[in-house]
Amino acid sequence: MNMVKEILSKKLIERNSFWSFKMPTEIPDDILIEKPVIFLDIEDINQLFKLFPPKKIKQIWRDRLVIQGDYYYRLNKLLAWMYFDVKNPERYIKTTIRRHINQLV
Repeated sequence: MNMVKEILSKKLIERNSFWSFKMPTEIPDDILIEKPVIFLDIEDINQLFKLFPPKKIKQIWRDRLVIQGDYYYRLNKLLAWMYFDVKNPERYIKTTIRRHINQLV
């Protein structure tokens, strides 16, 4: 398991995925889930499911990526359908964004 973490971390560093903040000595789990989904390929995303429970991956995806709306819309539709067995990805994404906005106001 640690080997998978190291490989993903190395790939993220090589792709300069941490350009916006100081590089941590050890990448926290939530970042290690979020960044591969954005910057790496399907094979790497598949590796996440060997490291973390699907429920945790889905929660971080929903809380960090889905709420960004149009910016990751196509990616979120693909992930919803491919990994999280969401029957109606468009409705799920819109509902999640609406809930998030309602929590803010």
